[in-house]
Amino acid sequence: MSVGDLQALEGEEASPRVGMADRLRSIAVALPPYIWLLAFFLAPFIIVLRMSFSESVIAQPPYSPTFDISQGLSGLWESVKEFSTFNYTFLAEDSLYWRAYLSSVRIAAISTVITLLIGFPMAYAMARAPLRWRPLLLALVILPFWTSFLIRVYAWIGILKRDGLLNQLLMSLGVITEPLTILNTEPAVFIGIVYAYLPFMVLPLYASLERQDPALLEAASDLGSPPWLAFWQITVRLAVPGILAGCLLVFIPAVGEFVIPNLLGGSSTLMIGQTLWDEFFSNRDWPLASAVAVILVLVLVVPITIFQRAQSRTTG
Repeated sequence: MSVGDLQALEGEEASPRVGMADRLRSIAVALPPYIWLLAFFLAPFIIVLRMSFSESVIAQPPYSPTFDISQGLSGLWESVKEFSTFNYTFLAEDSLYWRAYLSSVRIAAISTVITLLIGFPMAYAMARAPLRWRPLLLALVILPFWTSFLIRVYAWIGILKRDGLLNQLLMSLGVITEPLTILNTEPAVFIGIVYAYLPFMVLPLYASLERQDPALLEAASDLGSPPWLAFWQITVRLAVPGILAGCLLVFIPAVGEFVIPNLLGGSSTLMIGQTLWDEFFSNRDWPLASAVAVILVLVLVVPITIFQRAQSRTTG
C-alpha cells in the first residue's frame, strides 16, 4: 500500500470525527438562544395560556383551578378537566375588546406609516453623509435612549398641553390665536409613538441604505432613467428588507403600547394595552386579562410570519 493510500484511509477515518465536532459546535452555538426563548418567552406564555382557561375567584392566586403537584398526574388531569373557554367567549361577545384590538392596530399602523415617512429621509441622509459624520449622526439617533422612556413621554405633556411650549410657539408666530387642545387626544398618541419609536425605524433603514452602491444610480442615469424612477427602482427596492424590519420594530410594540396612550391620550383613546392593564390591576380578573394577552400575541404573530416569508422570498 502506498503512502497516498494510507493518507486517504486516514482522511476517511477522520472525516466522521470532524463532522461530529462541527455538529456539536453548531448545537453549542444555537443552544443558548433556544434556552433563552424557552425560559423567557415560551414558559411565561404557557403560564398565561393556562391561566386564560381558568376562572376568576377571590383567592390567592385569583384564579381557579390551580395545579397541585402533590396529587400526581391524576390530580393534574382533574384540574385540566376544569378548564373553561368562558373568557374567550366573553371576549368574542363584548364589543369593547374588539374595538380595543381594532383601535390598537389602526393607531399602530398609522404611526408606523408616519414613522416610515419621517425615518426614510433621515436614514437616507445619514447613509449619504460623509463617512466622518456617520458615527455622530448614529449617536444622535441613539441619544434619546440615554434618558428614561417615562421621562421622555412626560416631557411631551409639557410640550403639548394648552399652555405648553408648542402652543406658545404657534401663538408667538401668529399661526393660531388661541391654544389648541392637543394633549389627551389621538394625535398626541401619534406624536408620542412616532417620537418614541423613530430610532427603531431609522437604524434598520440606515443599515440597508448604507450598503447600497451609489454607482447603481449613476448607471441608471447613464441608461436614461429619470432620477425619481431610478430612486424608486433601485434605492427603495433594495431597502425593502430594512423597511420591513423597521415597520415590524415599530408596529409590534406600538400595538400593545400602554404608557403613551395612558399619559398622552387619556380616557378618550382606546387601546388594548390600557384594557389589559385595567383587567389585571383594576378588575383583578387575571384569567380574562390572560385571554386578552393570548389573542394579542396571536395578532402579532401574523405580521411576523409575513415578514419571514417576505425575507425568504428576497433572499431566495
